[in-house]
Amino acid sequence: MSSTKLKFIGQPAKSDPGQVPVAIIGQASNLKRAQWSDVVHRLEPKVTESVFKRAVLSLSPTPTDTCALWNNGSSIGAFTDKTSRHNMPSAAYHIPKLLRASCLHGKGDEVILLICKESEAFACGCAVARSFSLFSMRSDNRKRSRTLTIEFVIVGENTCNPQEIAQCVQEAAHSIQMAARIVDAPCNIMHTTAFVQEARDVGKELGIEPVIISGEDLDKRGFGGIYGVGKAAPYPPALVVLSHRPADATLTIAWCGKGIVYDTGGLSIKGKTTMPGMKRDCGGAAAILSAFRAAVKRGFKQNLHCVLCLAENSVGPLATRPDDIHILYSGRSVEINNTDAEGRLVLGDGVAYASNDLKADIVLDMATLTGAQGVSTGKYHAAILTNRDVWERACIDAGRTSGDLTHPLVYCPELHFSEFNSAVADMKNSVADRSNAQSSCAGLFIGSHLKGAFGFPGAWIHVDMASPVHSGERATGYGVALLLVLFGAASKDKLLQQLCPGGSIFDTGSVDGITDENSVASKRPRNA
Repeated sequence: MSSTKLKFIGQPAKSDPGQVPVAIIGQASNLKRAQWSDVVHRLEPKVTESVFKRAVLSLSPTPTDTCALWNNGSSIGAFTDKTSRHNMPSAAYHIPKLLRASCLHGKGDEVILLICKESEAFACGCAVARSFSLFSMRSDNRKRSRTLTIEFVIVGENTCNPQEIAQCVQEAAHSIQMAARIVDAPCNIMHTTAFVQEARDVGKELGIEPVIISGEDLDKRGFGGIYGVGKAAPYPPALVVLSHRPADATLTIAWCGKGIVYDTGGLSIKGKTTMPGMKRDCGGAAAILSAFRAAVKRGFKQNLHCVLCLAENSVGPLATRPDDIHILYSGRSVEINNTDAEGRLVLGDGVAYASNDLKADIVLDMATLTGAQGVSTGKYHAAILTNRDVWERACIDAGRTSGDLTHPLVYCPELHFSEFNSAVADMKNSVADRSNAQSSCAGLFIGSHLKGAFGFPGAWIHVDMASPVHSGERATGYGVALLLVLFGAASKDKLLQQLCPGGSIFDTGSVDGITDENSVASKRPRNA
């Protein structure tokens, strides 16, 4: 594998651009607010103050612009301040384009100065992480290694210690790259057994022993969704649970990830043009595992469970057939009318386990669930479906803050769930009318397996990130930054606390904004 090590620092360190090239990057307005004293330690003796100031004034980003400061040793890149209301204010999505196009100067060690507001440092740092994929089997890349040092220059109000910002972003960046590496790896490398080992490695790092239920044990214990999807594959399906249980926790949160390491479509097989790229169908589980790692490393104050639903949707003598009926962990029967609608089956088991066995107050599932997501909300915004409007608003705000954008879907089970009507089972697994809110319906299938189904007394959030999981042929690590910010109020990390939408969605063990009869989470300790 190629190796680009990212090192985030909060304190200035001196270097000569003649020895270590430097790229200065920021929104145009932030670059104009920066002082010569903020950058001089990385530019002298090759660049003077007057050259730097003239370069800043010469930039006219539409939406980006660059200017060389000294030969091939230093440059400055600007991106626009203009963003619409459903975009991220930081406009950090321009950063990867600048880094790939013209701001970096070679293949050796370099320095990146990120000039930004404190509220946008997290999104900008995460954007840098998305720019550098770790997985590569190219023969010319396997021994290549370099270090990029990213230094934050904060303009405007500064309430966090710069070093604390750097440490927070360092963990987030590591986990974003981890998620992208897992998604980029093909199934002959990242099969279910290898994914289980990834979870074991995270557990070892955090001092957590994972619960692993795999193969025939899934069938024996009633996980008909995960087992039915993965039983035809050479590597066994698995349910993997990592649990973080701090003392004095008052709330239990479960993050459930769809981990289809490859999706052929099963017997409802995909075509030759739609199957390539289906290694990415584990993007939800990759993000959940990686975000769990970062959340616990930064200090998570509530009970947090990482639930990974792992399977390969393969073709073989044991493959599930259309017309088969499976009993999911919820106890509800499902008539299979489309074996290519498999993600909802494994997540149905996952959320049932989270709400019944783990007794979660808040259940979030993340999945590359539907191709229709890209039609509904596009390539950049994941689709959100939730039973609580406070969480819908929080997801939108957290997306804009973190850089992992989101947009809501219609939540209306009384109008849409009839799409799954079956004459012989509790439901089918695929809709009758694919033009009727298809992504919403797919999410509702998952929600129907919560304890109490649509009467689940807690908060349920479904994140469909089928399109944002990748950009071109590379994984983005989508979801890690979103989860860290969305649940920042439960973190000990000061920056994540500040970025969390509304200050706190679930303060002191209760869920703010939920005042009806379905209010969740009493303030008793929850260490179960």
